[in-house]
Amino acid sequence: MSVLLQISDPHFGTEQAPVVDALLTLAHAQRPDLVVLSGDITQRARRAQFAAARRFVERLAPSALLAIPGNHDIPLFNPVARLLWPYAGYRRAFGDDHAPVHEDASMLVLGVDTTRRWRHVDGEVSAAQVEAVAARLRRAAPDQLRVVVTHQPLHVPSAGDAHNLLHGHERALRRWAESGADIVMGGHIHLPYVRTLNAYGGVQGRTLWCVQAGTAVSSRTRREAPNSVNLLRYDPRGRSCHVERWDYAAGSGFGRVDTVAIAPDRRGA
Repeated sequence: MSVLLQISDPHFGTEQAPVVDALLTLAHAQRPDLVVLSGDITQRARRAQFAAARRFVERLAPSALLAIPGNHDIPLFNPVARLLWPYAGYRRAFGDDHAPVHEDASMLVLGVDTTRRWRHVDGEVSAAQVEAVAARLRRAAPDQLRVVVTHQPLHVPSAGDAHNLLHGHERALRRWAESGADIVMGGHIHLPYVRTLNAYGGVQGRTLWCVQAGTAVSSRTRREAPNSVNLLRYDPRGRSCHVERWDYAAGSGFGRVDTVAIAPDRRGA
């Protein structure tokens, strides 16, 4: 059994100490094989915020880490830094790799940097990025769970969030589904949900799942969604996968509130 812990949108600089402590308790109890940080790690891309995020990750002590930046992880109010060295703070804390890959016998997880210095909020995935991910997916082993991680979502459940969709999402969904992806995973809108994407955006013939996480530890929660994270459990022997949503409640920490079973679809893959 492989366990992946998805932590999204912690927005260090707005973190809540009790929630941080509760998340550390959860991580130490579950001992995930991989921690995925799916962007907006800081609130304003400041050195102290990246340092706090790095200390948090070190306290998590993950077996492996895959991190990608979000739109909040490049400077907003410093136009010179945004133009000339937008990722300096991120690189100091999390390294130079903007297309990180985690691979083991059970999982292939591909990170995609969807931030752009000319876009303050929106994300974008280029044709070259789409094809690079598709090519890597096609080389996956038969029993590997295949996960693609972006910051901005490739699907939203309501028209009110449609403006947050990743630019280029339709091509990405179609090509990644054709190439064998099981899950597209993201954050950005602080709303957790798990949905199938059949017949959405040209996805046909295979079952592709969208797994979105809420904000992990920030005070910037939505009214309808508390702080939350996702735990994904995958058994390659039976090719069974379950995504668990864990919400934070004051006084009791993180507790599991929902579980969705996902069966990887190998038709055409």
